[in-house]
Amino acid sequence: MFIENYCAIDQEKISFTREQGSTFAKQVADDFNPLHNVDAKKFCVPGDLLFSIIIAKSGLHKKMTFDFSGMVNDGVALTFPTEIKDSADIVDDNNKTYLSVNACGEKTHCPALIDALTKAYVDFSGHTFPGILVKLMAENNVMINPARPMVMYQSMSIDLFRLDVKTLELKLAETSLTIDGKRGDTWLEFDLISNGEHVGHGKKHMLMSGLREYNQESIDSLVEQYRQSKESYQA
Repeated sequence: MFIENYCAIDQEKISFTREQGSTFAKQVADDFNPLHNVDAKKFCVPGDLLFSIIIAKSGLHKKMTFDFSGMVNDGVALTFPTEIKDSADIVDDNNKTYLSVNACGEKTHCPALIDALTKAYVDFSGHTFPGILVKLMAENNVMINPARPMVMYQSMSIDLFRLDVKTLELKLAETSLTIDGKRGDTWLEFDLISNGEHVGHGKKHMLMSGLREYNQESIDSLVEQYRQSKESYQA
């Protein structure tokens, strides 16, 4: 599995360096969220990397949900299950839970399908900002704090109708934003397509904090900072 390049495996324990987490975010997900920068004060391992490891180790079920409850720092050793029977928690050595997984239905370990889903979802997820979120914020006349842009991964779910496919692409189906004061719950719904056939769907849930009235100039500046960070890395 290609994700072995982005973590350190010691028997049943898996940990991450800042370089591994940051490289996955930037080179696999094309995600330049400053939380994933090597020099970030509050570094966080990408949630999509945890998702990728789970389905690579435990298999892919027809229905799965992933609920994130803690930010994984570099050097934290996590225990990942080799099999999920209904539910499982990803915990550290102090039994702190960082991610809870629920699974049901048929299961597969097909490398082609798991690799296709991983790459399709991670690519979609990594491009959430600015492409999807900026449009959604503009439509709702709110924006995140440009000085401290916080968008936290809360959960995601997938529902596959069949497991006998080996190619997948992901298409955005619907977006929504529910605002409660300075916080906003964002839902991104997507369809999973294989050779033109609709074979599943899913949702990604994120929490935006520090919301204030939308300002185009501030958003343009934030997007430009993001673009410059990407260009600087790729130079």
